[in-house]
Amino acid sequence: MTTSQVSTTRTAIAWAGGVAFAVSLLWCFLAILFGMPESGAPGTPAFTSAVSNFALFTLFAVHHSLFARTGIKRWITSHVPPELERSTYVWISSLLLILVCVAWRPLPGLAYVHYGAAAIAHWLIVLAGFWLTFRSASVLDPLVLAGIRQANRQEFTSEFKLIGPYYLVRHPIYLGWLLIVFGAPEMTWTRFEFAVVSCAYLVFAIPFEERSLVDAFGETYRDYQKRVRWKLIPYLW
Repeated sequence: MTTSQVSTTRTAIAWAGGVAFAVSLLWCFLAILFGMPESGAPGTPAFTSAVSNFALFTLFAVHHSLFARTGIKRWITSHVPPELERSTYVWISSLLLILVCVAWRPLPGLAYVHYGAAAIAHWLIVLAGFWLTFRSASVLDPLVLAGIRQANRQEFTSEFKLIGPYYLVRHPIYLGWLLIVFGAPEMTWTRFEFAVVSCAYLVFAIPFEERSLVDAFGETYRDYQKRVRWKLIPYLW
């Protein structure tokens, strides 16, 4: 292949990975809010389904955390071109998230269901979660997150930005996720387990992520930790 063909192939792989990432998120949100069944499969013990779900999400979480570590990145670049390291991460993460949504086993019963004004309040919480997520993500460069700039060998700067929701908590995207997954007015036990397990992972991952941010930005991020006290939930944690 010529240099031009190699570059075009890398770009196509990266853009396809970005699309896969967007599809996986959309699929996940639709499953959380509308697609998860209300009752378990006949003959399947609820405990077995719950443990299977936990193991399934752990698979996604382990990849999501470990593949962001420097040592794993070096291992990836020994098998794929360095320009596609981020895209490889995005591809695997997207496919695993779709697998979680498809293979998640239903649990019987409802935790709660609200109607009327209470349901409207729930949907307002969900909308607030979506706004917070997308507003916070807009501060970042989505082409870098998807690995597209890296695949094209484009120059980009990695700088810490203190804008909008980042004055509220240090991890506003995670706060948005929490509002979305717990905001549905009809909370089946199936959805409830997904909400609890996914948010527990975020709580577990935040200290490790902040260590990486300190390594990347040094005193700039340490000063930010002092300036914005709350990690995830204002006035609580």
